[in-house]
Amino acid sequence: MQANHTCAVRPSRHSTSTHSTSATGYNMLTDHEKELIAKIWDKMIPVASDIGAECLLRMMTTFPGTKTYFAHLDIRPRSPHLRSHGKKIVLAIAECSKDISSMMVTLAPLQTLHAYKLRIDPCNFKLLCHCILVTLAAHMGDEFDPVAHAAMDKYLSAFAAVLAEKYR
Repeated sequence: MQANHTCAVRPSRHSTSTHSTSATGYNMLTDHEKELIAKIWDKMIPVASDIGAECLLRMMTTFPGTKTYFAHLDIRPRSPHLRSHGKKIVLAIAECSKDISSMMVTLAPLQTLHAYKLRIDPCNFKLLCHCILVTLAAHMGDEFDPVAHAAMDKYLSAFAAVLAEKYR
């Protein structure tokens, strides 16, 4: 079943069969931005269930078509299923933030799972990343300044692109 939104994941006209880090954009991050991203996600680990569940709930509320992939789970606010899956998401993002340059290797199992077994519409990765930005801004307040926001946006865009890599 398709979600209620449209999004095409197409390789760029400059892409090749082996994608470099520039194809996903994570080499566009400065060392300062990489440190900032790792620091933010390190702070999110203790509250991973809460942050992750809120991101998922925000996505499913704002983009109802994304619920399609969670029909078998209890997706009410603060449900154990939502908190468990949200925690997995936050921990995966936090793990990648420790060594952004190895994101392709770190996410390889999740790429395969989401593309071939779960068959998740890759547009949902972008939607979730948007909801993550909003959730981080809500929780971090002034600490999530324009520099942090821009760095996180670049990082999450790369994260979503890497997850969608198997769809190309």
